[in-house]
This record gives sequence, structure tokens and C-alpha cells, in this order.
Amino acid sequence: MSMSGITLTDGLIKRIKELQAKDGNPALKLRIMVDGGGCQGFEYKFSLDTEVKPDDEVFERDGVGVIIDDVSLPFMKNAVIHFTDDLIGAHFEVQNPNAKSSCGCGTSFSV
Repeated sequence: MSMSGITLTDGLIKRIKELQAKDGNPALKLRIMVDGGGCQGFEYKFSLDTEVKPDDEVFERDGVGVIIDDVSLPFMKNAVIHFTDDLIGAHFEVQNPNAKSSCGCGTSFSV
């Protein structure tokens, strides 16, 4: 665990391993960015990536990596990142203790 306290859940690890296997690429990582926009002022952007840039921090667990750039990282301090698969759909989700409010879909938040 790093100083930023990011937690990767079992469900997240399982899903990224599934995506790595499907793509045949064990180097595949989940990239999370915080961007201006969304109904609450900020929103999470999720993508799959193999490139780690100099301003990125990589959080690893069980052979799985999550990439967060240094601009997004302060917004996500002590966040829990997981994958949810339920009646409303399957999606990556960030439980962020820094968010003062968030939208119903969980991808937009305010600080």
C-alpha cells in the first residue's frame, strides 16, 4: 500500500485478470483518471493501458496493476477501487472518501 492508501478489491483483481486473459496480455492495467466534467464537477475515466508514464503511480496486487496519474491521485486518496456486476450493469467503481457528493452512477463526484 502506498502513502495514498488506494485499496484494490478482490472483485477488481478478478475482473482485470479476466480482461488480461481475454486480451492475451498479462501487462494490461486499468488506468483511472479524474477529469473535469460530469454532473458533480469531476468524473472518473476508466481505460485499459499497458503504458506507464513518468507521472503515473502504479498500484499492484496479485499481478494486477492500476495506473493513476499524479494529477488525479490527490482526488483519490484512500479510495477503494472495485468492479461491480449487478442488476444495473457491470462497471468499475471508486468509493472515494474525499467526495462530498456523487451522482447515482458513481462516475461523477464533487470535492
